Amino acid sequence: MTPDRETAPSAAAQLSQTASASIPRSCPGPSHTTSSLCPMGILSLKRAMRLWLWGPRSLRVALGVFMTIGFALQLWGDPFQRRQSGPQASLGPPARSCPPHQRLVFLKTHKSGSSSVLSLLHRYGDRHGLRFALPVRYQFGYPKLFQASRVKGYRPQGGGTQPPFHILCHHMRFNLKEVLRVMPSDSFFFSIVRDPAALARSAFSYYKSTSSAFRKAPSLAAFLVNPRAFYRPGAHGDHYARNLLWFDFGLPFPPDMRTKRGNPHFPKDPTPPRLHVLPLDADPQAQAPDPSALYHPAPTVAKLWSQMSSPASLDLGSSSFIQWGLAWLDSIFDLVLVAEYFDESLVLLADALCWGLDDVVGFMHNAQAGGERGIRAIRSAGLPEEDGQLTARARAWNNLDWALYVHFNRSLWARIEQYGQSRLESAVAELRARRETLAKHCLAGGQALDPKYITDHRLRPFQFGSTKVMGYLLRSGLSLQDQEECERLATPELQYKDKLDAKQFPPPVSLPLKFPRLLSP
Repeated sequence: MTPDRETAPSAAAQLSQTASASIPRSCPGPSHTTSSLCPMGILSLKRAMRLWLWGPRSLRVALGVFMTIGFALQLWGDPFQRRQSGPQASLGPPARSCPPHQRLVFLKTHKSGSSSVLSLLHRYGDRHGLRFALPVRYQFGYPKLFQASRVKGYRPQGGGTQPPFHILCHHMRFNLKEVLRVMPSDSFFFSIVRDPAALARSAFSYYKSTSSAFRKAPSLAAFLVNPRAFYRPGAHGDHYARNLLWFDFGLPFPPDMRTKRGNPHFPKDPTPPRLHVLPLDADPQAQAPDPSALYHPAPTVAKLWSQMSSPASLDLGSSSFIQWGLAWLDSIFDLVLVAEYFDESLVLLADALCWGLDDVVGFMHNAQAGGERGIRAIRSAGLPEEDGQLTARARAWNNLDWALYVHFNRSLWARIEQYGQSRLESAVAELRARRETLAKHCLAGGQALDPKYITDHRLRPFQFGSTKVMGYLLRSGLSLQDQEECERLATPELQYKDKLDAKQFPPPVSLPLKFPRLLSP
């Protein structure tokens, strides 16, 4: 049962001084070839596959046949990438409006801007009274595969009545079978990816003391020159050091890359694909596509899309093992955001969920001091030779992540092309204007600050790794309503999780003990 939603505008909307019109929200019309998330629509192909994947034996056999056919089609014509299951933007008049989607599964990947997305979900669910599937601590047993039993308050079927969960969004290693024990199959599944070169820079500084491979390496450059001198599959924390995105998505690894931790079981294919991954050799430039094919600045969306569509050197699809994994992810996830195009991704997310822009306006969270330098350097046209080699080596070493990233980067730009260039540019400009307005109104200094200035423990982010994690300090003199909304925007993920936990599981009220009156002898 969905809680009542607020009818009054949010404080964030009231704070925003931008007067741009709202983006129209629509469900797919008859001209679309995909199913809708609207209540009266039929289950989409992805939803059906989620049900079949872990259903009775007969359905699993049917799925096996479907997967075999779909895999062959993937190799021949890339139809998976053209298939979209969520409600898509209509470039013409909307066919009909659709209600905000509030059954959400967000796979929170590491060091990919996911904490900022989590902040949006925390705030939205908190404001609308939605119920979160929360871990007992702060992660669902990571790096082990997700298990439903780790959700606080979860009861298996037949174990008594329980309120439904609306949002599952905290750190996990994805495990579809167990996720579907907690969340309905028609939930909106989404995640976020980041270029593995930028991710490697962030992960090295953040997990330096956690990963044995990183701890032994004097620098990231030294590690990437000869990673096998430091990396040992299955060693403590070394899943952070190679193909971290692939690991977080719960995908199986080729035999030579498997760790001691378990891998999920995919549906068995009567003719399993030949395992083949990109090799690592002495020439890193030969292992990764030309960075300019993805990151050369483009003045228009159409130009960048044409670059992304060209097959120039992007031959990662030659690996049947990789393509099999990507096709499986395509069958599960409705949308995958891209960190390098964060604002564009948020606009698409708002459109897919039938949310307003105010619902996805927020501040960056868990950002390391100077962390944006890496993203800007990768996206710049003129990379210094040393940085270019570091980038190429990082992509080659994390070859599964690179394939995953290229795939979802392409799919993002395909959705942008469908959404419309001028419409996207207008929405992104409005989103950024609203964020700037909120930052000026809510924050002391109007931006993120060094944690030494943040004395309020409710707003001070958890410090981990060798680099400072930036946070926010609120301005004084805010009204009570603005103070509440600004706190929602500025609260770090750990403190917000505790807040939601206390709201959903309030501690029992202890009554004072009553003693009988002693009678006089």
